Amino acid sequence: MPIDLRLDPSEVALFTDLYELAVGAALLEHGFNETASFELSMRRMPPGRGYMVAAGVERLIEALEEYRFDAEAIAHLESLQLFKPEFLDYLSRLRFTGSVRAIPEGALYFANEPILEIRAPIIEAQLIETLVLNQLGFASIVATKAARCFSVAGGRRLVDFGPRRAQGADAALIVARSSYIAGFHGSANVLAGKRYGIPVYGTMSHSFVMAHEHERDAFRDFTASFLTLSTLLVDTYDTLRGVENAAQIAAAMRERGVKIQGVRLDSGDLQELSRKTRRILDAAGFPEIAIVASGDLDEYKIAELVDSRAPIDAFGVGTSLAVSDDAPAADFVYKLVEYAGHARLKMSQNKASTPGRKQLFRAHSATGAIYADMVGIADESITTVAREFRPAPAKTVALLETIVERGRRVMPRPTIDEARERLMNGLTALDARHKTLQRPAEFSVRQTAALNALVISEKLRVDKRQD
Repeated sequence: MPIDLRLDPSEVALFTDLYELAVGAALLEHGFNETASFELSMRRMPPGRGYMVAAGVERLIEALEEYRFDAEAIAHLESLQLFKPEFLDYLSRLRFTGSVRAIPEGALYFANEPILEIRAPIIEAQLIETLVLNQLGFASIVATKAARCFSVAGGRRLVDFGPRRAQGADAALIVARSSYIAGFHGSANVLAGKRYGIPVYGTMSHSFVMAHEHERDAFRDFTASFLTLSTLLVDTYDTLRGVENAAQIAAAMRERGVKIQGVRLDSGDLQELSRKTRRILDAAGFPEIAIVASGDLDEYKIAELVDSRAPIDAFGVGTSLAVSDDAPAADFVYKLVEYAGHARLKMSQNKASTPGRKQLFRAHSATGAIYADMVGIADESITTVAREFRPAPAKTVALLETIVERGRRVMPRPTIDEARERLMNGLTALDARHKTLQRPAEFSVRQTAALNALVISEKLRVDKRQD
């Protein structure tokens, strides 16, 4: 029997809430399957966030390209004794035939902005709601957490140490991919390296040291076996004595023309220990040996260490990154905004939606800085919208791009490094007051006059829908 750590392509269509299937069956039975537009957005910023990072779009599109209910999936649904044969027959022939517009991976976005639009027959668009929210929400949350670490690390190397703490195997892959987009140098996750072509990093374990009678012997054996991974873990016992032992091994290796890469501090007062470690290594003639820090690190602790000028060259970030511990969830929603050519509006208290298909416009200053966004109607032109920004922008760009049409990709698949470069450029263009870790300033997001007018007109129509 296959192991349970899997999600076969044939199972993706079943990764949905039961009510999505019930709604789909009812829509089909009563003749509702015209073209609909659903929009993914985020109602409010998570705690402490001044920006968000788009991620997960490409994984979603891969799933949509292979989307289908195979015979085994249909048999399972039939066994539930909920669905009529006509609906099961419809599902057996279903493929994703719609379009996808999205802001590209690595782009920055903010609350109440369209992140992605699915335009398809309403049953298709309804059935994939769970998949869309699951894949884009978590990927974006983790990419944002990683970007915050990157923005305070001051150019020091960052590595994802989180696969063992991630909440599931797929989550660990998302963390590795999203953190690389957000500036991390790589991951400890070997499978992520295979899937995404990102660098993988590793050091050594405490158990390897403990299996030896003497710490120096453990260091000697490990460097003899893995020179390219020769970052020695020095805190199994007394950390500073461990550093001294590492320096002795480094001296012995140097006589053979071999260099030790680094030492890793995984516990204790990292600021004090890193200073003492640096002094020991320098005194022994090894200023080139790097100091790697890990152990319950997050962006706040990294910022403290960097601000204190602790002589740390690289950080391994695990649990806090893998679960985005201070903001593990965000209020992402997937709402119907148009059906059969007519805008649709939800009026629930504190959960109202914005009707109509949209475009997201971003204003750039003459220096290239981004300073405001405007959400407009999909067919509004950049020239017209640019006139509504204050002050007038030097350049205005439309962010939502068409990636899939009629179920087929029409935009070349971007590389993960292109997404990474996009984020680097975005962070450079974003003012520091939006990137601060504590109480960041709110980025300006407004609606165009045309969209405001549409909202007003749709609110007037809502009463008639309840007559």
